[in-house]
This record gives sequence, structure tokens and C-alpha cells, in this order.
Amino acid sequence: MSKIKIILCTIMLLLVAASCKEQPRKGSSDTSKTEKVVFHRFEQVLFESSPETLPARIAETQQEFDTPLLNISPNDPQYMAMLQGFAQDPTMREIYQAVKQRYSDLTWLEKLLTHAMKKARTAMPEIDYRNFYTLVTGDFNYDNRVFLSDHDMVVCIDQYVLPQMEKYGYFGCPRYIANICDSAYMAADCMAAMARQHISIPTNGMNLLDYIIAEGKVLYFLDQVLPKTEGRYKIRYTQEQWDWMQKNEKHAWSYLLKNQLLYVSDMNQIHTFIDEAPKTNSFGNDSAPRTTDYIGWQIVKLYMKKSNASLQELFAETDSQKILNIANYRP
Repeated sequence: MSKIKIILCTIMLLLVAASCKEQPRKGSSDTSKTEKVVFHRFEQVLFESSPETLPARIAETQQEFDTPLLNISPNDPQYMAMLQGFAQDPTMREIYQAVKQRYSDLTWLEKLLTHAMKKARTAMPEIDYRNFYTLVTGDFNYDNRVFLSDHDMVVCIDQYVLPQMEKYGYFGCPRYIANICDSAYMAADCMAAMARQHISIPTNGMNLLDYIIAEGKVLYFLDQVLPKTEGRYKIRYTQEQWDWMQKNEKHAWSYLLKNQLLYVSDMNQIHTFIDEAPKTNSFGNDSAPRTTDYIGWQIVKLYMKKSNASLQELFAETDSQKILNIANYRP
């Protein structure tokens, strides 16, 4: 299947949450007390149906997959033709078989997210995601692994079989991305995506310190809602990267201070510290990436311990300097 065709299908299947706002659906009620997470598996409908039965199957399940994140259009002949071609493509079917083999049962993830959502709603009732879906897209853009609207979440589950796609060259993804596209990172990815939707950011632009604190807030949130998940999965590190960061936290912080980088807003100067990468260039080939995420995590933990702020207050606070001052971070 050509890359262009995959992208076209992906565009039709997914709408980026930031570009749309969901309207309350008819029959919707206050489900803030509904705590059980259950995934609706669109890829099963798509790939387990024959080309002949797919239009009827899509029509039958349209209400189940009624979300602005899935552009389900069973009455559109052009859409259905593209969908049928997508579902019958040999490469896409191989991807689906890998998903089916690895993730036929998501009970483990549903249980993890059920407990995490209960904790999240208790601390912040506005975090109210009610409907959960999985999808195979063929789009291996790492940034597109989780989509959100006001109350819905879509997990692009084929992202999490990327390590099994070596014969396809990981579809253009570098090995360091494939290393963190595994089931162990999935629950944290889902909850982190929720957190980012609710963190207030400065209205006058962001400097490096703002990025540091924002990511620290996300990781602190994961501590609260996924307390049994290992830290390296929360921050999306391999074991080697995690070990390096434990040993070099002080060095990384000293480097930022010495080079007066905290208040720099020029992305050309700071992207190496915040981008997804195999390493942080300034710290050598064996270093961890996104070293500032880890530093922000430690700062926010100290701030929360000293300030006694609530999670809501933390997410609403946009004064990163205030958080740093109160934390009095000294690694």
C-alpha cells in the first residue's frame, strides 16, 4: 500500500482532537461515577469483515463508534471503497495480525486505566473520559499514538507492535522510537495524554523552564494515578536511559544553569533537551533523551511536598519560576 493511500485513509479515520470539540451526544448522562474502562475495538470490525460484508458491519456498529475522533461514514461510497481497500491491503493485514496476536485481550489495560481514571476523577473531576477505542491506522507517527476529544480517547494500537515490524524498517521510524512502542508504555501514554489536555500554559510563550515544569506536572500526575508503574515507563525511557539519568541528574541541571538556558525560548537552542531522540546531544552518546523532563519531575515533586497544593492548583499554576523557587531544587 502506498504511503499516500495510507495517509488518506488515516485522515478519513481520524480527526485531531485539538481541531474539534465534541458536542454532548443524545442520551448522554453524567457518567463521572462510571469507572470501568472498556475499549471498543474498531480494528476488529474492520479487518474481521469481508469486503462484501464490511459496509453492513460498519453501519451496524456506527453507534458503538460514534465519536468525533472516528470519521465513520457508511453511507459514503468513496469512504467505504477506501476503507475496503485499506482493510484488504496485505501489509495492513499483517500489521493487524500482529495486533491481534499481541493484543487480542486488553483486560489488563482496561483494569489499569479503570483504577487510574478513578484516581484522576477524584483529584480532578474535569478529567472525564468516558469512551475508549482502539484503531489500526498504518500511520506510525509516534506523536499520533493517542487522540482525545472532550470525553473520548482513541489509541492507535498498531503503534504498540512497532518492535515486531523490523522487516519493514519500522515503517521509517528509528529504532529508539520502536524501543518505547511497547505494551509497558501504553497505560502511561494514555494517562499522560489526558494530563496534557488540562495543564495551563503561559499565554505569553514558553521558555525552557516552562517546558521543564509542564512535563514535570505530567509525570507527577502519572505518579498519582499509576503509582505501581515503574518510573521508566512513565517517562518513556529504556532501562539504560533510566539508569543514566539516575546517575547524571546533577550534571544535567548544572549544565542548564551554567549555560543560562532556563529562560531561553529559542527552540533552536533548547530543542535538544525536550525532543524525542536517542540521546541528549550535549551529554554524549550514552545519555538519556528529554533530560529536562526528568528534572521537571523532581522539581514538581518537591514543590508539591512543600506547597501542599492540590493537583488542580498545580495544573492551573502557570508561574514556573514560582514552582522552582518553592521547590528549592538542589540535586
